Amino acid sequence: MTSPLTSLGLTIPVIAAPMAGGPSTPAMVVAAARAGGLGFVAAGYKTPEAVAAEISTVRAASVPFGVNLFAPNPISVAADAYTRYADALAPEADRFGVTLPREPVEDDDHFRAKIDLLLADPVPIASFTFGIPDTGVVRALQRVGTVVMQTVTSAEEGRAAAAAGVDMLIVQSSDAGGHSATLRPQRTPEPLAIGDLVRAVTAAAELPVVAAGGLSTPADVSNVVRAGATAAMVGTVLLLADESAASSTHQRALTDPARTETVVTRAFTGRPARGLRNAFIDTYDAQAPLGYPAVHYLTSPLRKAAASADEPELLHLWAGTGYRNARRAPTAQILTELASSAPG
Repeated sequence: MTSPLTSLGLTIPVIAAPMAGGPSTPAMVVAAARAGGLGFVAAGYKTPEAVAAEISTVRAASVPFGVNLFAPNPISVAADAYTRYADALAPEADRFGVTLPREPVEDDDHFRAKIDLLLADPVPIASFTFGIPDTGVVRALQRVGTVVMQTVTSAEEGRAAAAAGVDMLIVQSSDAGGHSATLRPQRTPEPLAIGDLVRAVTAAAELPVVAAGGLSTPADVSNVVRAGATAAMVGTVLLLADESAASSTHQRALTDPARTETVVTRAFTGRPARGLRNAFIDTYDAQAPLGYPAVHYLTSPLRKAAASADEPELLHLWAGTGYRNARRAPTAQILTELASSAPG
């Protein structure tokens, strides 16, 4: 199956995943492209102005790149559940002297303004996570020459994305670090092996796919390409890269031998996400309500304070199952080595 990525001149089948909240940087995007792969500006949690500035920085390097947006798919939180969770977190907040929002904060991450930005200043690729944009948005982006990709976690979601008219799919397994891209966060995605998931989604949607989730070795990359993926998308393995802006607290946790497992939790954001197990998850996961982005905004002041105080037990330490393979090296070297066993 041919892929819209072919025209971008990729020479290795490895893509640097967009990691919102800090880790992804313009330098990482540029380094990934110069290695023969591809990188994505992570537009999530940024203002349109900040996204425009990052796009400008990457564009100045004259490399192919993508931009990843959070498409609105809100999960409203029950008012009483929100209040109970806020009350449970209050002692932690008091210890740091921070104030948590007493009322749920709901927004769409400036979605329309970011779409307007991409229509006014087109980019090679736009990818979407959390929700599927309506067909009008997809068609408008395609008319200005942008390839549209959608992140999915099942064959059912792949069919829905294909029906919306997207060009490619990013197939994310449950092994992925950070937020699950599931369109139905009320349930945890089925833990299928990534190769099986690639085959299932490809058969259901008949679109070219990129594989993501738990890919951290040359063998992993080779396996998903052999399963039919155009490329492998990696994130966790880049958290220690020279170009990563992951916090020092997060980076040290990734190499801490005492941290022996990752778990899926909604304690930090009200949406399922995989990270290194810590005290916050152990204490609050069972109490956390479903509700995104309200729970994200509720815990955000506490998490920022924990990061400033270098307290990993209260911080979201996003990581996929392959986190032990993360290491300190240039992004280009990491991606090139990951591609070393991939079939030509």
